[in-house]
Amino acid sequence: MDTELLKGTLSLLILSLLSRQSMYGYEIASTVHRDTDGTFTWREGSLYPNLHKLEADGLIAGAWEEKETGRKRRYYRITKEGRAALKSKLQSWSELCAAVNRILEKSHGQA
Repeated sequence: MDTELLKGTLSLLILSLLSRQSMYGYEIASTVHRDTDGTFTWREGSLYPNLHKLEADGLIAGAWEEKETGRKRRYYRITKEGRAALKSKLQSWSELCAAVNRILEKSHGQA
């Protein structure tokens, strides 16, 4: 997998996952790994800086929750602004995919 291609999709995928339900960091990483059949494996060094940026931008909100085991986890949820950003990012993603596919279809078999 070309990680350069993946970098631009991280915030889109995080917002999409959080539109399903609130999640903590490890849960986000394991969900994306599971849902992509292992194609995407996010490391802490890429996931958490993106979570912090999305939070600083007001697109997600985080809150610490303590479980019955006494373990604390920071759960993230998408905000109203985050839902608007997700809608915009989904539109951009659709346009990008369509444009790339048009080029690839016209070049099919030329590689």
